[in-house]
Amino acid sequence: MSKRAMIYFLPMIMSAVMLVAGVARPTERHVFIMDVEGAINPATATFLERGLDEARKQEAELIIVRLDTPGGLVTSMRSMVKAIMNSPVPVVVYVAPGGAGAASAGVMVTVAAHVAAMAPGTNIGAAHPVAAGGREIDKTMSEKVVHDMASYGRSIAQETGRNADWVERAIRESVSITAEEAVERNVVDLVAVDIDELLKQIDGREITLKGAKVVLKTRNLEKKYVEQGIRYKILKTISDPNIAYILMMIGLAGLYFEISNPGAIFPGVIGAISLILAFYSFQTLPVNYAGLLLIALAVILFIAEIMVSSYGVLSLGGLISLTLGSVMLFEDVGVSLRLMAPTIVLLGAFFVVVSTLAFRAYRVKPKTGMEGLIGATGIVKQPLDPEGLIFVHGEYWRAVSGEKLEPGEKVRVENADGLLLKVKKVSIDH
Repeated sequence: MSKRAMIYFLPMIMSAVMLVAGVARPTERHVFIMDVEGAINPATATFLERGLDEARKQEAELIIVRLDTPGGLVTSMRSMVKAIMNSPVPVVVYVAPGGAGAASAGVMVTVAAHVAAMAPGTNIGAAHPVAAGGREIDKTMSEKVVHDMASYGRSIAQETGRNADWVERAIRESVSITAEEAVERNVVDLVAVDIDELLKQIDGREITLKGAKVVLKTRNLEKKYVEQGIRYKILKTISDPNIAYILMMIGLAGLYFEISNPGAIFPGVIGAISLILAFYSFQTLPVNYAGLLLIALAVILFIAEIMVSSYGVLSLGGLISLTLGSVMLFEDVGVSLRLMAPTIVLLGAFFVVVSTLAFRAYRVKPKTGMEGLIGATGIVKQPLDPEGLIFVHGEYWRAVSGEKLEPGEKVRVENADGLLLKVKKVSIDH
């Protein structure tokens, strides 16, 4: 091959080799988009953390979290804030679509983002801490929680260069503002109608990413949506402490019914499935194991009521233990009192009724087998002298008597020796 030909073909050969090796293949630039809707809970935090991790692995240019939340658990919110602030991939929190909001814990998540944006017609604020179900915390505890959250929110806002004073007011005074007001007060960076406009507006924006200045290049990014898998959907549903509580109670009731009525099968199956789902949700919730042990003790006391005649003392102890355990079950969240009260009453009544029925069945004299024959009355069919044949319970039995008895006379079964019955004549005046 001539020198001119080599010069001509060499670049083509090198390009082909590099393409096969994957060196010259242009990297597809993309943005991850994930929707976080509803209450913030452990499932939400896990979903965000996995999305950020996947974005890092796939070398995404950006990740957009489209947020719409009324708030949620403090522990889950802190996990989300920590994941966002330490992400090697720039994170944009976009409160959208119109009508959405970032309330309570959502304020912290939004303020923690490298870029915070809102859609027109959205709002942000009302971050005052409350207990689960919207209940106010008692005064002493409230002061501690509010001071802690205020300092936490202020530190996040100062780190991201946003209005720390307003964030503190949102926590202490539950103030709320619109998207436009949020931009004016430097709570968020911009207002965008949709994701396309958002990407245009932030193109060329300089941000601080893990201490270094980075310029965002968001033009012509391919959109990749992070899907919410079935595992996330299930976990999100059962991470609600109220649902977890109901599942546990159904599970305990089902297994209790199966223990007290062996062979029912269906209640035991339903109970086992419910308990497994409850324990699955417990791994994501701040469970107080003292409360869990009290509920387990309640079930043990109800079962003991079947075996021991305590005249209701064990059942009463079970109800007390069940009530205390329900109140203590979760540490920084709580089951709604409107749900807890009727559940305890219904479940307690169920346990007491089943215990009573099982105890009565336990005390009833057997009606089948050899034990069921004791005390039964039969008729002599063949003379007993001392052994003969009698008819009792619709069957013929070999029997023995201490006196001679003729056919037609009535006898009562006193005892049994194997398959041989010991009988006694029934007096006429009996």
